[in-house]
Amino acid sequence: MSESALIGIDLGKHTFHLHGQDKSGRKVFRKKCSRAQMMQFFGNVPSCVVVMEACAGSHFVARQLMAMGHTAKLISPQFVKPFVKGNKNDFVDAEAICEAASRPSMRFVTPKTESQQTLSVLHRMRESWVHDRTKTANQMH
Repeated sequence: MSESALIGIDLGKHTFHLHGQDKSGRKVFRKKCSRAQMMQFFGNVPSCVVVMEACAGSHFVARQLMAMGHTAKLISPQFVKPFVKGNKNDFVDAEAICEAASRPSMRFVTPKTESQQTLSVLHRMRESWVHDRTKTANQMH
């Protein structure tokens, strides 16, 4: 597994599906693991590019992987969808993430810092409160 140059992760609540490719795009491994097993795995693997779909939890995982010396990249989910082959499952999603990341024109999302994520949550909460206040005022009319 040391020859893997690109690893795609399909994130889940409890299990993570990994797909590793070499520089030419050939599959090196497929692996299903828990969060602790995944972090132990990446602690033992030489530095490589790790790609996952952008979501709230992916920023946290990206920060942890970058602290281990890996290059973490996030892709917006709508850019991964065209690369899913056949029936949708977690291993196919991880492979599609690798395929999308190997494209030279792919656009990546910059992983957010903890403070950026906190600020984003505050903005979403305020927007929700404003929406609820407007909804209540409109109901009274």
